[in-house]
Amino acid sequence: MDTNELKFLLKLLGCSDYRSSLTASGFKAFKGKEKICQNLGDRELVDYSREIAAVKILPPGQALLKTDTDQLPLKPNELKVLESISKASGKITPSKINVKSVKSEERDAILQSFHEKGLIEADIKIKKTKAEVWLTERGIEYLRDDYSPKGAANISLDLLNNYLRFLRKSLHGKPEQVATSAPTKEESAAVTIINLTDEEILQTIRRLDQELGTDNYLPIFHLRQKLQPPLSREELDKALYRLQASDQIELSTLQEASAYTPEQIDAGIIQNIGGPLFFISEN
Repeated sequence: MDTNELKFLLKLLGCSDYRSSLTASGFKAFKGKEKICQNLGDRELVDYSREIAAVKILPPGQALLKTDTDQLPLKPNELKVLESISKASGKITPSKINVKSVKSEERDAILQSFHEKGLIEADIKIKKTKAEVWLTERGIEYLRDDYSPKGAANISLDLLNNYLRFLRKSLHGKPEQVATSAPTKEESAAVTIINLTDEEILQTIRRLDQELGTDNYLPIFHLRQKLQPPLSREELDKALYRLQASDQIELSTLQEASAYTPEQIDAGIIQNIGGPLFFISEN
């Protein structure tokens, strides 16, 4: 690991939940930060917001277009997007896929679906706008358990402080015990809420939806305000994914951003492709 990559990781350690926007002031001094992200991402130490930068139709996609229209397993907008890609002589950027009835977020979701089905070849790169980068579980384990610095490097004391705080947190972090009975007079009445179950999180979603009148479309930032802390951002994201996987909730993207602040939008769950997951709906 070169010095710039190490400094990048140490800078992330000083960010909330070890996550940051790439345009944040703390990362402006890094030259070639996209390349640094890619190198660290290849080693699974960090991950970052991604987008499809260019696409090219593959033979299975061409064959699909020759199928009888009545038998096509595609929706009208999907068909229009695939036809637009097929007309390009080579690779085409998403912005040049001109289908008026398809908005950019829907187009990106369609392209991702085509890529997963093997209908198109896709170049996936770091997002050009509003990209975020975050430390992975592997990155945390590497810095905590495996990293062994050697040689000489010019590292600021602020970055060293980030690393020391991270190590202390790892060494001293012990699971809290959930109270099994009411506190006595001699005990503090304050009880730390930890290890919320998925069912308790689901009940909180229901309660917030009723209190706020969001008509089963609860913006995620309301839930974050309620449950972070005690949960971290990553813990809450994982819980929501589990609830979605068990068909108890649905997570959907934001189509019209003008009604919300940038901070509220940033509270959504960042996806590698497309806009953030923003709304929670109970099934």
